[in-house]
Amino acid sequence: MNMVENAKIEIDGLIIAACEAARAAGKLPGGARISGAVEMPREAAHGDYAANHAMVAAKEMKMAPRKIAEAVVEHIELAGSCVDSVSIAGPGFINFVLSDKWYSEVLKTVEAMGSEYGAVDLGKGKRVMVEFVSANPTGPMTIGNARGGVLGDALASVLEKAGYDVWREFYVNDTGNQVELFGRSIDARYMQLCLGEDNYSFPDEGYHGDDIKDLAALIFEADGDKLKDLPVSERIERFTAFALPHNIALMKEHLERYRIRFDEWFHDSSLYENGYVAKTVELLNKGGLTYEKDGALWLRNMELGADKDEVLLRANGFYTYYAVDIAYHLNKLERGFDRVVDVWGADHHGHAIRMKATMMAPALGVDGSKLDFLIMQMVRLTRDGETVKVSKRTGKALTLNDLLDEISVDACRFFFNARPDGHLEFDLGLAVRQDSENPVYYVQYAHSRICSLISKLAAEGFGMPKFNEIDAGLLCGETERELIKQIALLPEEIKLAARDYDPSRINRYVIELAARFHRFYTVCRIKGEEQGVLMARLKLADSTRAVIANCLNLLGVTAPEKM
Repeated sequence: MNMVENAKIEIDGLIIAACEAARAAGKLPGGARISGAVEMPREAAHGDYAANHAMVAAKEMKMAPRKIAEAVVEHIELAGSCVDSVSIAGPGFINFVLSDKWYSEVLKTVEAMGSEYGAVDLGKGKRVMVEFVSANPTGPMTIGNARGGVLGDALASVLEKAGYDVWREFYVNDTGNQVELFGRSIDARYMQLCLGEDNYSFPDEGYHGDDIKDLAALIFEADGDKLKDLPVSERIERFTAFALPHNIALMKEHLERYRIRFDEWFHDSSLYENGYVAKTVELLNKGGLTYEKDGALWLRNMELGADKDEVLLRANGFYTYYAVDIAYHLNKLERGFDRVVDVWGADHHGHAIRMKATMMAPALGVDGSKLDFLIMQMVRLTRDGETVKVSKRTGKALTLNDLLDEISVDACRFFFNARPDGHLEFDLGLAVRQDSENPVYYVQYAHSRICSLISKLAAEGFGMPKFNEIDAGLLCGETERELIKQIALLPEEIKLAARDYDPSRINRYVIELAARFHRFYTVCRIKGEEQGVLMARLKLADSTRAVIANCLNLLGVTAPEKM
């Protein structure tokens, strides 16, 4: 139940009904429509909601906005509604103050829905695929993968809470040039173990990371040097067949540690095996969207609205990554999803625009408008004001697993879910601090503080009351009402986060919820108060605890009872 949206709808209905009553009384001209927006004003002095209907209707009604507002307010019927009072401000804004009943219903709803509080039915069961991380299995996952993993997983959770049927997918690039180079790199390191590092050259463009040396060492430990006399192509094939599953298993292990699980790990090799790549190129060819140049087959992508054409089939007879990517997206759209969302890094922004244009081609026979992209910006790791560039363990960029050795999963997930469309500076020092400057600690502390309060009061004989056992009307102070209003906002925030593909809204929401609780706890005494007030405020605190826990669960962050 979205009480914020429901209140807006009800207030809009009250205004329209009052307008009709004013027309019948001759106070407003007949036939003219009245409509407008109902919003929460920034300043509490303007009430809980403000409506601009009178301003919007002024031109059509040929009346001053304030005169229209006065006629509406004179004829508005508040009995039985969620509104306690109404007033006029400025040139004609109509301000509304919510009733005690509305505030009570918020707490009642939190109790009734429990862990499901915040859920909305925006998606109405529609099927959505979220494809994210999709790191090449030729090396360890990077910090970019770490951010993409959190954004994708949090987005999937938000979409589920918003009523969508969500499928999480990891796309495994287990074919192509990078895999062939991966095998050659392992082969070179293996031969160096057999013959000596100076006696076997390493490809200049090869993968130089220590993870390649580790894979070669595993092979050498198992087989010694007995494979060195095999043909190079056979060695590379054998080493690749061992190393890819090994790396994919490590990815799964590290992502499991990161609290990320997928419904499917989709291998692009399957697109060759089932003929999807060839089928896709043939569809584009039949649609008149290809041409030959320099022995290669090109896609007329500029005709589809992209900024450049793309090679589909090289002169050497091998399909390009772009051709395989079209085939994968065709496969996804043909699986019957209502929306398909790719979570990609900023370096893929141009590729995303071109892919969107390609998938709109009528020749492919799918609805390319169902394809969406969440483009995340880059991450910069800092410590003590300095950029962190390398890992002591690998000598290269800090990996996901390295990061999780240093920073808690909770901190990583909370920090990486910051606004995706902005560059992220991840302060490693801040992430481990235990004070209010660390946002995840600040939120978790609010949860544990409430749990401690509940435990202490229970020891004194004050058990947690049911909603119908308290007098919610006693929660009438400003800080109490502000806290309840923030609690009421969660369903609206989930709706907007799902609509905009912006799971970071939940971060900002729960930080503000924690802040309002801390203010409430400072201003409103609980222990030692008269029992009716004590029990009502205890119920409010517990409702806050439940909502914080729901938000942290959405983000894949724990809600500790003690800190």
